[in-house]
Amino acid sequence: MANYSKFTDQELAALLKEGDQVAYTEIFQRYKALLYKHAFRLLNEEHEVNDLIQDLFLSLWQKRDTIVFKTSLSSYLYSSVRNRIFDLITHKKVVARYIDSIRDFIEQGNYITDEQVRARELAVIIEKEITALPPKMREVFKLSREELSYKEIAQVLNISDKTVKKQVHNAVKILKLKVTSLLIIFLLFLTIILVN
Repeated sequence: MANYSKFTDQELAALLKEGDQVAYTEIFQRYKALLYKHAFRLLNEEHEVNDLIQDLFLSLWQKRDTIVFKTSLSSYLYSSVRNRIFDLITHKKVVARYIDSIRDFIEQGNYITDEQVRARELAVIIEKEITALPPKMREVFKLSREELSYKEIAQVLNISDKTVKKQVHNAVKILKLKVTSLLIIFLLFLTIILVN
């Protein structure tokens, strides 16, 4: 029987894609402690880190057929941990922001329609997310909202029309993704508050 501990990461990754459970177990044993330490330095929360690492390795096994290791197995694993940490931190901030927002709404005692609440909150969310865009992208996007053409924006900022178009497209893509997820969370919390 082969000694998997002597295999390179590249060999293990190839075996993993073929559905080799022993290779998967070796990857888990080789990286779980390192990834745990890396995640714990950033999150400092044992329960969250354990969940994150378990989720990562579960996903690794479930998506083994479709995973593309663009650089190396270790780079893929560390990038996956980093992305999950960013998602978790973003989610915590969003939840905290909406809890505060809903608490303020209830304390003010303003009994306005759900549609008005959603419209107001959505406007605030969009403005905050626009502010969070990278500076150049934000500048291009704000000018596009002033109904300037791509050509006019390109002249103002001394960049190409193609760059303007790409920056606006990327900004819309980012905003659509963030606003959609934030709106779902907001509606969920609003429902919970109203039911209770």
